[in-house]
Amino acid sequence: MDSSLPIIYLSLFLSLLGVAAWFVLRQIFKTRKTESSLDELQMKLKSEKGSSEEYYQLGCIYSEKKMYAQSIKLFQQSLKIEKLPSQESALVYNALGFAYTAQEQYDLAIRHYKEAIKAVPDYVTALNNLGYTYEKKKLIAQAIEVYEEALKIEPNNATAKKRAESLRKRLAPSK
Repeated sequence: MDSSLPIIYLSLFLSLLGVAAWFVLRQIFKTRKTESSLDELQMKLKSEKGSSEEYYQLGCIYSEKKMYAQSIKLFQQSLKIEKLPSQESALVYNALGFAYTAQEQYDLAIRHYKEAIKAVPDYVTALNNLGYTYEKKKLIAQAIEVYEEALKIEPNNATAKKRAESLRKRLAPSK
């Protein structure tokens, strides 16, 4: 019995080490893939005019890297190149709104989220993002209204449910 205890500890340690190594390797491969895409898109867009989708993809990579000023320029370029279908333009406007929100430029973010919703009225992600931005601007009534609109479209939306309930509690008068 005494000799098996070190073996159990060693097995547990090696298992934990294996799990940690798997997560580290996964992150390395993900980062390499992102960096490779970044390099390819940058090189292509420097040498030739790219498509709207390529500018959007590069903007998303910059957004992931928290380089919001650069991502905004790329998203705007994506919208300028060609007239996009509603679904695609909604994605770009939502991404623009996200980048502006991250920079605390809430009025610009709200404008772009509304454009995304105008393009695709049942775009729940843009509605949730708009609600969040209203919260940041302390426009609680508008935030609740937007979250409720999202819940009409998607009744089980966890984000909208949680945020709307939290805001309602904040608005309820204390007894």
